[in-house]
Amino acid sequence: MTTREEQLLAIRPVISSIKISDEMSPEERFQNITLRPIIKFQNDLFITVFRHYIAKHKNVFYELTVEKRLHYIENAIQKDIKFRNNLKGLIIGQFSVSEYENYMLHSSALNKRMMTIVKQRLQSNIQLFENPKILKAV
Repeated sequence: MTTREEQLLAIRPVISSIKISDEMSPEERFQNITLRPIIKFQNDLFITVFRHYIAKHKNVFYELTVEKRLHYIENAIQKDIKFRNNLKGLIIGQFSVSEYENYMLHSSALNKRMMTIVKQRLQSNIQLFENPKILKAV
């Protein structure tokens, strides 16, 4: 029988562009080995969660210019603590026990790294956040 850790590691995508070196800080190493694969794996879920966030906040997002939409994403992640904690939970829930213990040693710095990567992912997928009413009408 496989362990939870083995199963978690088996489902994570391999990111071939990741380079690991001895000069890396522990936070950067954790980011590249653990965070980036988990965030890539959870990408579709992040998109769905953000769509629900938009709807919960009365779809104002759809009335904004692209530049303001990018700022809206950044603002949601930085200032909405509940939303931010929800995103962190989607990532932390994919940690093995040893990764969680390692995360707790550097949680403040790693939280910043997590949210930066998620923000960049959502912003780079901005074309997926079109107004569903407009799309259905076409």
